[in-house]
Amino acid sequence: MDLDMNGGNKRVFQRLGGGSNRPTTDSNQKVCFHWRAGRCNRYPCPYLHRELPGPAPGPSSTNKRVADESGFAGPSHRRGPGFSGTANNWGRFGGNRTVTKTEKLCKFWVDGNCPYGDKCRYLHCWSNGDSFSLLTQLDGHQKVITGIALPSGSDKLYTASKDETVRIWDCASGQCTGVLNLGGEVGCMISEGPWLLVGMPNLVKAWNIQNNVDLSLTGPVGQVYSLVVGTDLLFAGTQDGSILVWKYNSTTSCFDPAASLMGHTLAVVSLYVGANRLYSGAMDNSIKVWSLDNLQCIQTLTEHTSVVMSLICWDQFLLSCSLDNTVKIWAATEGGNLEVTYTHKEEYGVLALCGVHDAEAKPVLLCSCNDNSLHLYDLPSFTERGKILAKQEIRSIQIGPGGIFFTGDGSGQVKVWKWSTEPTAILP
Repeated sequence: MDLDMNGGNKRVFQRLGGGSNRPTTDSNQKVCFHWRAGRCNRYPCPYLHRELPGPAPGPSSTNKRVADESGFAGPSHRRGPGFSGTANNWGRFGGNRTVTKTEKLCKFWVDGNCPYGDKCRYLHCWSNGDSFSLLTQLDGHQKVITGIALPSGSDKLYTASKDETVRIWDCASGQCTGVLNLGGEVGCMISEGPWLLVGMPNLVKAWNIQNNVDLSLTGPVGQVYSLVVGTDLLFAGTQDGSILVWKYNSTTSCFDPAASLMGHTLAVVSLYVGANRLYSGAMDNSIKVWSLDNLQCIQTLTEHTSVVMSLICWDQFLLSCSLDNTVKIWAATEGGNLEVTYTHKEEYGVLALCGVHDAEAKPVLLCSCNDNSLHLYDLPSFTERGKILAKQEIRSIQIGPGGIFFTGDGSGQVKVWKWSTEPTAILP
């Protein structure tokens, strides 16, 4: 699948104001005049880089909840922790502004030969924001990163790429300790318990890292672009538009074929499990909602106008992103069907979503866009608190323990980030 990831849009960002962890004082309760004009280059700036908050949100919506108060259960919860949001306060705070040229990454610096040094008007760092910092960079892959996994009980990090390899990294030293040559492009990779699951052309590879069991699950037609586990079922989204299902047999330690879900007309590129539902996004621009009780499709959502790249569940909401430059927030009506309650717009196509909590346990959405950037938004306001930049588009995001998260981009680079309790300088 070769998606157009460059687009023809102008290189302009929509910003909603930078978050801040600074203490509230009379001086920094003022909004920076230069920031409003789009040209503040002070770091740190003593004034606010966001508009002052508006009135408090109104009473909670009476919409029927799709999940309980603690957020969706199930194995996919790692990518979408809960928060106490309501359908009427998405995007309520913050003001739009256009990012200035000084917030672009210097291409000469990336290549190691910028002649302007500190006087360069472009960024000489991989991020913009004071609530997280870069710990290290893992080099070795030659093509786009398609999966990052931390299997349960392991002290190893696994990264997968279209360069047909899976690399194994020691979490303590950051050194690559092994390379698995698979002989085919990796479309996706996840971990569930001790299992490492890898989507490839016409099959799914399953490795148990505890007992070294190695399985090949056949049945997919074409590349496997997405994998997810729900209860004891493994789902694989494939190039021909079908979703194959296997049921794990604990007696034989094997995955037995269980079903094939038909309905999408083009490749299924995103899957998510939550609240006893399977959500699937595809290149046919639609999202389908499947019941895990009987594996029947109970609703089709058609509001996106391009490929649905990523799906996550966050408390009672479904979040979806697309190459149509939007992130849509879905909530259940009284009748139980999902409807769009808020649409967040970007200037470029949106590639991946991931939900995290910062060092203060506040909910944050990581939103990767088609301009080689990843935006960090406070939820539910969608106020921007920082940005991560990369050589090429960021396709993979994974949450780790202890406030750590990982990003993998189109050049094969994997970066390790950590939330900061106190504001810190950005590492180059």
